Amino acid sequence: MAASTSCTNSWIKPKLSTPSSPPLPFTTTRRNNPNTNYIKCSLQTPTLRFPNQSAAAVPAYKPLSPAAPPQRVIKKTDSPSKPQWNVIQKAAAMALDAVEKALKHHELQHPLPKTTDPGVQISGNFSPVPEQSVRHHLPVVGKIPDSIRGVYVRNGANPLFEPKAGHHFFDGDGMIHAVKFDGGAASYACRFTETERLTQERALGRSIFPKAIGELHGHSGVARLLLFYARGLFNLVDHRRGCGVANAGVVYFNNRLLAMSEDDLPYHVRVTGNGDLETVERYDFDGQLDSTMIAHPKVDPDSGELFALSYDVIKKPYLKYFRFSKNGEKSNDVEIPVSDPTMMHDFAITENFVIVPDQQVVFKLSEMIRGGSPVVYDKNKIARFGVLSKNAEDASRINWVEVPDCFCFHLWNAWEEPATDEIVVIGSCMTPPDSIFNECDEGLKSVLSEIRLNLKTGKSTRRPILSADDQVNLEAGMVNRNKLGRKTRYAYLAIAEPWPKVSGFAKVDLLTGETKKFLYGENKYGGEPLFLPRDPSSEAEDDGYILAFAHDEAAWKSELQIVNAATMELEAAVQLPSRVPYGFHGTFIGATDLAGQA
Repeated sequence: MAASTSCTNSWIKPKLSTPSSPPLPFTTTRRNNPNTNYIKCSLQTPTLRFPNQSAAAVPAYKPLSPAAPPQRVIKKTDSPSKPQWNVIQKAAAMALDAVEKALKHHELQHPLPKTTDPGVQISGNFSPVPEQSVRHHLPVVGKIPDSIRGVYVRNGANPLFEPKAGHHFFDGDGMIHAVKFDGGAASYACRFTETERLTQERALGRSIFPKAIGELHGHSGVARLLLFYARGLFNLVDHRRGCGVANAGVVYFNNRLLAMSEDDLPYHVRVTGNGDLETVERYDFDGQLDSTMIAHPKVDPDSGELFALSYDVIKKPYLKYFRFSKNGEKSNDVEIPVSDPTMMHDFAITENFVIVPDQQVVFKLSEMIRGGSPVVYDKNKIARFGVLSKNAEDASRINWVEVPDCFCFHLWNAWEEPATDEIVVIGSCMTPPDSIFNECDEGLKSVLSEIRLNLKTGKSTRRPILSADDQVNLEAGMVNRNKLGRKTRYAYLAIAEPWPKVSGFAKVDLLTGETKKFLYGENKYGGEPLFLPRDPSSEAEDDGYILAFAHDEAAWKSELQIVNAATMELEAAVQLPSRVPYGFHGTFIGATDLAGQA
């Protein structure tokens, strides 16, 4: 039986007295002021104001208690010129706005499911924050290890404008939070990634692009798509320059920090010399990339190559694989045969192969016409994993191995076992598979699993890595990236409990199932743990530090915790000048790489 031990943050402040309340329902009420939407959250957090936005300026979102963050510094991009429309465009805009108003009225006649209700999806510390210009010399409890030099960046969803109808947490505009380390001192900044979508909406002063998950379902979703393309016909919006939010993944490759979500090209974001952030461009790898790229590309630690997938939900080919040399030269696309558009949020690499999951969550736009969601759990489909050579020129020799009833939103690592002709895949198997997107009564379970693909027999096996007594939801995290695609012993994964919040992280021995837990502290919740090697040449997989943002829901303050991965003890906590909402994925850029940015 696997052993389990727990550590916790030793710097825990006394719990503030707050009224207890059940976790649901969340309530949204509109007060007398028509310009403010008050969102109440029952997760023991202050009431938040979500002011209406304007193109002239974007005011700060201020918590009513206990303290407001510093006032936002407005950048030039916050005051864009309004579009200059001709008479026909103005008339078309008025007509289409009237149609949209009627559509919103119709939608709000019916209660929204929790998966698209903004009162649920962006309440508490899931709610947005304003940009924060760089703040230096932050207070530190403990001592920042000398080896940590560079910048930790983490992406997340942060809607600029108040949702008027359906909204899923994944729909928010991308915002990067950055903590830069230099000689034991730390600075902090957060900025929106200036996507084409954000730029156009800011100029118009409101949200106008359809929200992929929160709005595009049922007949109203079809109507919103038609409305959006009608605006495009009159050149009121331009979807040809990208519709993505760039809020999910970040990767540092070929001297560039790239922010991405699978609905667009990546965006090149630069870390400035003083630790601030600026968006450079929507990045197509110098004209080589003409399709979307998923949010989890993989950088091989030995070759320096980057491997990626692209999927399309409308037309064939539904799935493509490609790679880039360490200098950024793209290979030809490899079309991978799949019968339906399939959600491909993540995949894995080994030394010689890419591992492509073709699972049971698929896109069926026809379901919108029937009144449902286009994201569908296809129970009749048998999940499978494709094993393809990294250097393949086509998919003729892809080896498919069925793995029934398996859905892994994330794959943590994979490696080859030559003695048994097997590929070992480590992932968190999620049930129900579509629970993130579609409301259901069944509670979510995310089971860390070892999946073995036998290339000789074409069969698979699957086992939970943790014992039944130690089972917890593990979702979001990583292995030592110096060992990516190679056999690894440890994985560092978020403890996603109470779902959807993260109370800490677990260091899991993938061979024995032994689990050591670190909890962020009383009333504190955080997100994905990032493992940072102390010495890149070290062979010890736990010779390094875990970095993770944590938020105190009682004090309404955030910090960056630094934990020794070997001892699982807290080394330092960087006190941050403003709140950091719960978000998605991050990376670390060392000082040497920072100095060589493009």
